[in-house]
Amino acid sequence: MTPYRKTDRKNQDVFKGKRSREKKITTDDGLIRLNKYIANAGICSRREADKLIAAGAVSVNGKVVTELGTKISANDKVQYGDQSLKREKLRYVLLNKPKGFITTTDDPQERKTVMNLISKACHERIYPVGRLDRNTTGVLLFTNDGELTKKLLHPKHGVQKIYHVVLDKALTKKDMMQVIEGITLDDGLIKVDAVEYVGDGKDKKQIGIELHSGKNRIVRRIFEKLEYKVVRLDRVSFAGLTKKNLPRGEWRFLGEKEVNFLKMLR
Repeated sequence: MTPYRKTDRKNQDVFKGKRSREKKITTDDGLIRLNKYIANAGICSRREADKLIAAGAVSVNGKVVTELGTKISANDKVQYGDQSLKREKLRYVLLNKPKGFITTTDDPQERKTVMNLISKACHERIYPVGRLDRNTTGVLLFTNDGELTKKLLHPKHGVQKIYHVVLDKALTKKDMMQVIEGITLDDGLIKVDAVEYVGDGKDKKQIGIELHSGKNRIVRRIFEKLEYKVVRLDRVSFAGLTKKNLPRGEWRFLGEKEVNFLKMLR
């Protein structure tokens, strides 16, 4: 069994992304489920919205609704307590994050944040899905879709992440095998899905690594455990999204097919 997989040179990705089976999207008569409306208003996830509905905390056109599965129209007035809810247009923005920006919506120290880079993308308030540390570059998704954000960040969904790593010294085959077999860190055993030398393999300081863990600084910690220093770290893929044709520091909206793909991930 080989310790690593071949690079997909055709797409110039560190690894060839896996394909997930897509399910057919069904449409209804223009009505929307109440729990989805609440989630789209940025209050909470659908599951949490069901709890609010069951608890009698939500009213439609002045009447408390407790029946799960209730559908409403766009003209109905929905309230959560004294708050009138408005279904925002859902936005999905992909950024090729440059080095030197922190992933936060607000910084008391007034450092450069990723929000500065996407400030002109839309009027809706969007948030980063997960984090990339200050010195890590690459794919970063922003959205106001709270339900999708929760799904992408939940460990049980195992969202795929691919990184291009540059180390301070050549990675030995022995250490590569150890990464494959699993590295025990302070917060437990970490196993990756694939690891390989990038390109033709001549430069053994450049590594491609694929994993599903969302733990903080996980790639850096894996190599630090083996006494390597990460000189550069670039996320080239997140949940199948890549930065292909997207210059560093630039952003773009996701296409409809990309959004549907994300929503169908399991």
